[in-house]
Amino acid sequence: AREEYEALAAEVGGVEDSGSEEAEYEAARAGLTEAEAALAAAREARTSAERSRAAVSARRDALALGLRRKDGTGALLAVRERLTGVLGPAAERVSVAPGYEVAVAAALGSAADAVAVASAGSAAGAIRHLREADAGRATFLIAPAPGSAPGPAVVPGQAAPGPGGVAVGGVDLPGQTQGTGDFPHPAPSRSTDQRLRRGSGSAPDPAAGVAVPSVGVEAAGCREAAGLVRGDAEVVRALAWVLRGHVVVGSLEEAEAVVAERPELVAVTAEGDVLGAHLAHGGSAGVPSLIEVRAAVDEADAELERLETECRELVAREEAARVRRAAAVARVEELDGLRRAGEQARAGAAQQLGRLAGQAKAALGEAERGALAVATAEEALERARVDVEECAERLAAVEEMPVAEDPDTSARDRLAADGANARQTEMEARLQLRTHEERVKGLAGRADALDRGARAEREARTRAERRRQRMRHEAAVARAVADGARQLLAHLEVSVGRAEAERTAAEQAKAVRERELGEARGRGRDLKGELDKLTDSVHRGEVLGAEKRLRIEQLETRSLEELGVEPSALVAEYGPDQPVPPSPPAEGEVLPEDPDHPRNRPGPFDRARQEKRLKAAERAYQQLGKVNPLALEEFAALEERHQFLSEQLEDLRKTRTDLLQVVKEVDQRVEQVFTEAYRDTAREFEGVFSRLFPGGEGRLVLTDPENMLATGVDVEARPPGKKVKRLSLLSGGERSLTAVALLVSIFKARPSPFYVMDEVEAALDDTNLQRLIRIMEELQESSQLIVITHQKRTMEVADALYGVSMQGDGVSKVISQRLR
Repeated sequence: AREEYEALAAEVGGVEDSGSEEAEYEAARAGLTEAEAALAAAREARTSAERSRAAVSARRDALALGLRRKDGTGALLAVRERLTGVLGPAAERVSVAPGYEVAVAAALGSAADAVAVASAGSAAGAIRHLREADAGRATFLIAPAPGSAPGPAVVPGQAAPGPGGVAVGGVDLPGQTQGTGDFPHPAPSRSTDQRLRRGSGSAPDPAAGVAVPSVGVEAAGCREAAGLVRGDAEVVRALAWVLRGHVVVGSLEEAEAVVAERPELVAVTAEGDVLGAHLAHGGSAGVPSLIEVRAAVDEADAELERLETECRELVAREEAARVRRAAAVARVEELDGLRRAGEQARAGAAQQLGRLAGQAKAALGEAERGALAVATAEEALERARVDVEECAERLAAVEEMPVAEDPDTSARDRLAADGANARQTEMEARLQLRTHEERVKGLAGRADALDRGARAEREARTRAERRRQRMRHEAAVARAVADGARQLLAHLEVSVGRAEAERTAAEQAKAVRERELGEARGRGRDLKGELDKLTDSVHRGEVLGAEKRLRIEQLETRSLEELGVEPSALVAEYGPDQPVPPSPPAEGEVLPEDPDHPRNRPGPFDRARQEKRLKAAERAYQQLGKVNPLALEEFAALEERHQFLSEQLEDLRKTRTDLLQVVKEVDQRVEQVFTEAYRDTAREFEGVFSRLFPGGEGRLVLTDPENMLATGVDVEARPPGKKVKRLSLLSGGERSLTAVALLVSIFKARPSPFYVMDEVEAALDDTNLQRLIRIMEELQESSQLIVITHQKRTMEVADALYGVSMQGDGVSKVISQRLR
C-alpha cells in the first residue's frame, strides 16, 4: 500500500507540474480577446463608414435636386427631345479644376447656367419656344462643331491681325499655329509689371483636343480662367471665347494689381469677386451656379464611391474577424474542456491519494498495535507455561510423598487453589492468545483488502495514464486541425477576395444591364406616353368639337337673351374682321395727345394679342379678389353686433364705475385697518424690543407714510452698546431675536387663538432665551402656543411635551407627557 501510495503521489505531482495545457489555454483566451477586439473595431468602422456613406448620399441627393431647374431652362430641358440642336446643360458637359469652381462660375456669369446648343439657329428656335409657351427666359451657349464656327471679326478701331491673328477687345490674339483649335490665342500686352511674365498660354486638354486662348500671363497664383475648363470639345471651345481675357487670382489685392497693370484683363478671385477696368461685381456668397452644384455633385459621387468601396472592404474585414473569432471560440472551448477534464482527473487522483494515505496510516497503526498485542500474549503464555510446569512438578512431588494417617489438607487446599489459579491464568492466556490470533487474521484480511485496493489504484492509474495520453493525442490532433483551419482560412480569404472581385464585376455588369433595361423601359414608356398622348389628343379633339358646338349654341342663346342681338349681327359688327378699339389706359399710364397716335387708334384683330389682353385682364380681376354677394347681409349682421357690443361696452363702463367705487371703499378700509395695526404693532415692538434687549432701542418706520397702501415697513434695531440700526450689521442671534420681537409684537397687537413656532430660540444664548421665555409665558395667558424646540429650558415652561422619534423601520412614534 505504501508503494502504491508513493507511485500515485509521484503521478499526481507529475500531472500538477505539467503547465503546458494551462499556458495553451491562456494563449487561446488571449487570442479570443484579440479576435473579439478586432471584430468590435471592424464592426465600429463599418458602422461609421455606413453612416458617412448615408450622409454623403443624402448630401448628394440634396445637391442633385439643385440641378433640376424650374425656370425657363428647366422648361426647355423638359422638351429638348422635340427641339433641334439642344445639347443639354453646359455645366453637365464640362468640368472645372478642383478649387476653381466658384471663380469660373463668377467669370462665366449667366453662362454658367446656360443650355448648350449646336448653332445660333437652334438657340433662336429654343427662344421662340420659350416665348410661345410663356415659360420664362434662358441663357444659351452656342457650341458648334469644329470647322462650323465663324471666325472672330476685326474690332473697329484696332489694328488688323497679323498673320494668323486678330485683335479682339484691345488684346492682340496670336493665331493658332499648331492646328489644335479653331480660334487664335490673344497676344500678351507690352505694358506688364516685373511681377507678370509673358507666356505661351495654358496647355490644351489632351482629352478634349481644344486649344485655350492665352492672355500671356504666368505668375504665382495667377491662372487663365479658360485653361481651368475641361470636357466636351465644342462646349469648352465656346466657353473659352466667353472666358477670354479672364484670369483667376488668389485675392482681391492681386486682382487690383493685375487690372492696374493689364486693364484689358478681368481678374476673378477664388471667392467669386470679379474686378475689371470698367465693371466689377462681388461680395458675400450668393446662390451657387450649376457649375458649382455639378462640381459638388461630382465630388459627392466620388466620395460616395470611395465610401462604398470602403464599406465593402470593411464588411469583408468584419466577416474575416467574425470567422477568426468563431475559430478562437471553438479553440477556447476545446482547451477549456481539456482543462476541466485534467482538473477532474487531478482532483480524483488527489482524492484517491488522500484515501490511500489514510488507509496506509491506519493499517500501519493497527499492525503496530497487533504486533505489540502478540508480543504481550506470547510473554503471558510463556509465563503461564512456566507456572503450569512448576505446578505439575510440585503435584508430582506431593503425590510421591507418603500419606500420613491424618494428612494435613491445608497444603492440598493451597495447592488446589494454586492449581485452579494456574488453570484460570492459563485459560485467560489462551483466550488472550486466541484474541490476538483473531486480530492478526483481521489485520491479514485488511492487508489483503489494501492489496486489492492498491491493485485497483494501479489499474485506475493505468487508465488515467491512457486517458491522459489520449487527451494529449487529441490535443495534438486539435492543434493540427487548428493549423489546417488557419491554412483553410487563408485560402478562404483568398477565395473571398476573388469572389468579391467577381461579385463586383457581376454587380457592375448587372448595373449596366439594369441601366440598359431602364433605358429600354424608359423608351417604352416614352412611346407608350406618345401613344397615350395621341389617343388623348384624338379624344380631346372630339370632345373639344362637341364642346365648341355646345359653346356656340350657348353663345347664340346668350346673345339673344342678354344682348338681344342676332348671332349673325353680332359677328358682323364685332367679328375678327372689325377693328379693335384701343384699350383703356392702365393705372399711371398717360395717353398720347395725338389722336392719330397708334395707341389712340383702333387696330386690327390679333387673336394672340387679344388672348394676352384677356389673360392680363383676368390676372387684374383676380388681383381684385372675389366679389362677396352677401356683403349687405354681412353688413347688417355686423351692424347689429356693433350695436350689441356698444351696449355691452356701456354696461361694462357702468360696472367699471361701480367697481372703482368698491375699490375705493376697500382701499379706505384697508388703509384704516393697516394704519391701526401698524400703530399698535409699532407700540408693542418698542416695548417688546426693550425687554428682549434691555438698554436697546427698536422701532418700526414707514418707507412712504403718505401712501399707506403701497408703503413698506423698515425695522430699526439698536442693541445696547451698538450704534448700528441696520439688521444686516447685527449678529445672527441679534437678528433672530429682532425677528422674534417683531412677531411677538404682531401677536400682541392682533392676538390669535394659537401660534406655532419652529425653533425660534435655536440661535439664542441662555440670557436671551430666558427673556424670550418670559414673553412666551405672557402669551400663554391669552393664546395657545405650539413650540418646536430642542432647548431644555423651553420644555420646562410647557404644559405638555410631545416627543417624536423614528426607529430603524422608518416609522415615526410620538410620546406625550403632560407636565401640568
